[in-house]
Amino acid sequence: MVSRTSNFCIDAADPYAQATWWAQVLDDFVLDDESAPGEDECGLEGPAGRWIGFLKVPEPKTVKNRMHMCLRPVDADRDAEVERILGLGATMVDDRRGHEGWAVLADPEGNEFCVLRTPADEAGVSRA
Repeated sequence: MVSRTSNFCIDAADPYAQATWWAQVLDDFVLDDESAPGEDECGLEGPAGRWIGFLKVPEPKTVKNRMHMCLRPVDADRDAEVERILGLGATMVDDRRGHEGWAVLADPEGNEFCVLRTPADEAGVSRA
């Protein structure tokens, strides 16, 4: 027997703002039709029936995430994707890019996530 992920829940001060921000970052998750400003729960619907839910909580984030997402760019290299996401309002937490590393960013509420290299970059395939 095994299990598969169904959804990921992320605490948020403003679930709608978080959901709309992440919808700009991820191309395979879209804002749920029932998500609206002021709601206590807002969500993004993704592939294979998976969800990312943002749940209103009264307390702010105070410590490092115990779990985080790692993103792999689809149509750009890692560095271009890092710059795009920074332009959307993310902040750099730890730049570990070097030759084979990754970038640790934070969303507008401070939740950390990583941006990895693409499979082509890892295989040394040139984008021509």
